[in-house]
Amino acid sequence: MTAQLLIGPVLRRVVGDRATIWVETSAPARVRIEAGGGAAGSAATFCAYGHHYALVVVSGLAPHAAHAYRVYLDEEQVWPAAGSPYPPSVIRTRAADDADQPVSLLFGSCRRGTPQATGRHLPPDALDAYARRLMAEPEHRPDLLVLLGDQVYADETSHKVRRFLRRSRPAGQDGPADQVITFEEYTKLYLESWRDPEVRWLFSTVPSVMIFDDHELIDDWNTSASWRADMARQAWWSERIAGGLGSYWVYQHLGNLSPDELAADPLFRKVSEARDATDLLREFGRRVDQPEQAENTDRPYRWSFALDLGRTRLVVLDNRCNRVLTPGARAMLPPAEWEWFLDQAHGEYDHLVVGSSLPWLMPPAIHHLEAWNERVAESRRPRWAAFGEKLRRAFDLEHWAAFTRSFTALGELFRRLGEGGVAAPGHRVGAGGAYAAPASISVLSGDVHHSYVARADFGHAMATPVMQLTCSPIHNEVPLPLRPLMRVSWLPPVARVARGLARSAGVAKPAIRWKRLSGPYFGNAIGTLTLDGTTASARIEGTTGDGRLHEVAAADYRPVSRRGAGSSTAPDPVR
Repeated sequence: MTAQLLIGPVLRRVVGDRATIWVETSAPARVRIEAGGGAAGSAATFCAYGHHYALVVVSGLAPHAAHAYRVYLDEEQVWPAAGSPYPPSVIRTRAADDADQPVSLLFGSCRRGTPQATGRHLPPDALDAYARRLMAEPEHRPDLLVLLGDQVYADETSHKVRRFLRRSRPAGQDGPADQVITFEEYTKLYLESWRDPEVRWLFSTVPSVMIFDDHELIDDWNTSASWRADMARQAWWSERIAGGLGSYWVYQHLGNLSPDELAADPLFRKVSEARDATDLLREFGRRVDQPEQAENTDRPYRWSFALDLGRTRLVVLDNRCNRVLTPGARAMLPPAEWEWFLDQAHGEYDHLVVGSSLPWLMPPAIHHLEAWNERVAESRRPRWAAFGEKLRRAFDLEHWAAFTRSFTALGELFRRLGEGGVAAPGHRVGAGGAYAAPASISVLSGDVHHSYVARADFGHAMATPVMQLTCSPIHNEVPLPLRPLMRVSWLPPVARVARGLARSAGVAKPAIRWKRLSGPYFGNAIGTLTLDGTTASARIEGTTGDGRLHEVAAADYRPVSRRGAGSSTAPDPVR
């Protein structure tokens, strides 16, 4: 049987003179990629659950150039397809010494793969719109696409996927009839989403990294310990978690690794060498979904990852799988992973960018409500604690604010980095050999189905601006009744009422304040963060009815004055 290209090529990491490209094929094959000038790479597909994949490392790429490439399966060219209307797919490398080269990061989250995924008419897809513009303006190609969660929706499937589930499942099978459960069913989600023609072309020519949020598994995944206990009692959950994490590793996480990290990864080596990796991935998916493993061992499986682009460091955090859920000790990251993050946050760079699927800085009223709820859910009075837990799960109160220790620790880290000095080594060495503060700190987030820019105020003059950039959804929508709630939750009088509620439960006042600079915007959108020398700027673009992009939020980073972040000259509109 002649192999065909089902999904891909998906360009993932470009590191120096090497790049990784991911593909899914219809049958076993040798995948070969040629990029001109002698640059090439090949790999045999590996098999899992009857599906075939390859991650090819292309070596020998010339620096500071755009390399058009071709994909072959067993010597037959399959990409670009004959008669393709799209521009050539290219691998663009950075200069050999790229310290002074600007960095452009494209980011967003929450993308349904079909226009009518649940019978609702959604606004135009922002990734589609961006791809069409990039075809016309290739000189504006970003360095990296950062996808921040909900790349697929396992629990909110399209009509097409539901028809497949009805046809393929045995009668009487346990589990939600309209949600995917098995690895095989997960493959239909990726096939539906990643074969969108414009998005497929975009993935083939812009490097990408990805992190999950909850919908890759199920809404409110790992909200609390009691949530996990309830899910464990569902007969179908074990297969769901194995299929969900196994497929995420194959389709998303594997491409986050650099060529050197791939070579050192023991699971990738085992999977590549196995005749059939189904059992390996099933066991892996079940094993890594263990909060006690993350909390009590020194080396839980780390989904978080980090990379450098020029003088910019990007650290993308797992906000879901490895949470510590023990009441009284809740944390976004287990101790070993937090220590890893601290190591990554200190180093030689100008700009620190943290990818977090969940926003660190929420609308203030919602922040105080979540902090209050955490304290109530941990009450010593059983009925009061049960009430708090019920609210936590009913209203999705499980962002950074609902993990108060982690919220505070992240702010304290940013404060120390932003103040610079020997005690908080950052980055550029200043006068007298002391470490200088970074030029900027940015937190990229999604999840909340609206977009905004906010700036942290640490209560004193600090040269480093610390910004929250939230861009969501790429292709979804927030229900109309919730939009006024999101707007008023930014208003100071409403925030004071919520703060009073939190104070009544004994919640300490946050050590920082924050101000919205742009937003909230409720349409489909994509964000761009541009870092050039010691300057930084952010822009969020929404889609018009005819599928074009227009600016809806923006911020130029500037040093904080004596009065703090509130003195920023950036606009404060409500859109």
